[in-house]
Amino acid sequence: MNPGANEWKPSAAAATWSPGQGFQVGAPAPAPAPTPARQETEESEIDENDPLWKVVFKIAEGDREKAMKMIADPDSLLQYPEVEAVLSAGEAMDTDEVETKDSVSELAKVVEDMKVEAPAPAPAPKVKEEEEDVDEDYDDEEAEDIDPSSLKEGDPREHLNLVFIGHVDAGKSTLSGNILYLTDNVDKRTIERYEKEAKERNRESWFLAFIMDTNEEERAKGKTVEVGKAHFETVDKRYTILDAPGHKNYVPNMIQGASQADVGVLVISARKGEFETGFDRGGQTREHAMLAKTLGVTYLVVVVNKMDDPTVKWSKDRFDECVNKLRPFLKSCGYTIKKEVKFIPISGLSGANVKDEVSESECKWWKKSYTSEENNTSAGTLLDLLDSLEISGRDATAPLRIPVLERYNDRGTIAMGKVESGVIRPGMSVTLMPTRNEYKVDAVWANEDPVAAARPGENVLIKLNGAGLEDVRKGYVICTEPICRAVDKIICQIAIVEMPENTRIMTAGFQAIFHAHCCEEECTISKIFETTNNKGHVVKGARFAGVNMRCICMIDLERTVPVETFDSMPFLGRFTLRTEGKTIAIGKITKLPPRKED
Repeated sequence: MNPGANEWKPSAAAATWSPGQGFQVGAPAPAPAPTPARQETEESEIDENDPLWKVVFKIAEGDREKAMKMIADPDSLLQYPEVEAVLSAGEAMDTDEVETKDSVSELAKVVEDMKVEAPAPAPAPKVKEEEEDVDEDYDDEEAEDIDPSSLKEGDPREHLNLVFIGHVDAGKSTLSGNILYLTDNVDKRTIERYEKEAKERNRESWFLAFIMDTNEEERAKGKTVEVGKAHFETVDKRYTILDAPGHKNYVPNMIQGASQADVGVLVISARKGEFETGFDRGGQTREHAMLAKTLGVTYLVVVVNKMDDPTVKWSKDRFDECVNKLRPFLKSCGYTIKKEVKFIPISGLSGANVKDEVSESECKWWKKSYTSEENNTSAGTLLDLLDSLEISGRDATAPLRIPVLERYNDRGTIAMGKVESGVIRPGMSVTLMPTRNEYKVDAVWANEDPVAAARPGENVLIKLNGAGLEDVRKGYVICTEPICRAVDKIICQIAIVEMPENTRIMTAGFQAIFHAHCCEEECTISKIFETTNNKGHVVKGARFAGVNMRCICMIDLERTVPVETFDSMPFLGRFTLRTEGKTIAIGKITKLPPRKED
């Protein structure tokens, strides 16, 4: 288990566990020394359904190693009301109910029952070929344990990925946490614990952000570093929250989150001075909005946060000022303001206009504004607005395309990604690009539940039979026929939005980092064919291009990457160019080299 992770995912070390299945004891993994073998054996004997283990695992926020340490120290567990509740109810393992005066000794007895009395000796190391044979045999047994008829097709409600973006301290994590709280995905007791922790840090308003910012560094500094992930649902739809970091140092992490998103929620602060800081040159509001469009976000919901601040007091003048400054910039990024951009005022901390509408005594103008669709929405709250969005272009009949976001080993190689087109099912054969290796899909999980099929828009885990960890990498694409292209040269159209301080023009030989879907690759501008300035003047055979120009050029990539033209598959045909910590250009692929004859 990775203690720094922002979301739960199966541990690479859990050799006896597979996502979506009951806990089983399988063939023990080779261990170099008796000590690790004992620890692994002890973990394997824990009953995953035991109420005490469930509570401790939840307190440890999904960190198995931390939970094991807590179990080994019974005295420290008594500070948690959840543990006392389990003990008082008498729900402890398979032991009989025992009443004792000393609750410490009762807890110690339960912990002793959870441990192995005599751990088995570690098996002798095996050669690599034998390990692979054991894994394959076990996979066959495991596959037999899953009854195909018991697998469900998945929830019929539409699934949307929401990426929360914006300048640092705009309130993204607080808003994300409050949405989870208001939709009953976080219990009140946990909130009270976060409130106490935030108060101890003299940061009382951060307690909701602690729901999403789970590691110590993020909580201490109040800055999101990695993309946090959480789930909630309404009557009509299911959602995955992707809480992206706002600091400019972590833009690559933000790109990773936005590449999965269907809807961007641009959080801006209405507080005097904060909006201006985020929107002016050097702020992340501009860069995040531009990247979201480039990475394929269908809608952009502009959330004007902190409207309850003493410097704002739900002022319509301040809301209109923020909106009017954003409109022309968002239009220049390529958004169709009337159709794709929605504006809504909220308070992420108090929850006003998130689930329940703000009272008219606080904000007299909002009801009239949304009933007249003045800000491109007829919904009074953020959740109603999200439910009203209709995502088009999801083609379940198209060839399968799943860009790989991450991979790990859990008794077989598990690939993580979002289904962009097509449908994936257990048992089908897929091709991994750019390596062209073919694999059989052993199992598919959507939100950690095994499913019989996953449609476009679903976040999935895929178990690939026969694939090693080194065979699957971030940025690869899982395909079916006709497979996507893998090229090291593209012809594209780019819009230059900024240049580094020491290089004011782009010429042949200019180097940058190429970001497309989940992949990153070094690249070089090899030739510029033509440029167009902001007045529409076209120069054929231009030798350079500058800021605010559009140009058609050829880009050479350091290694082959799986992409498509923008016209055929937009989600594989968009890209950005970054260098020296800045996004310098956004573009789309217009032409690929001709296919080589086999």
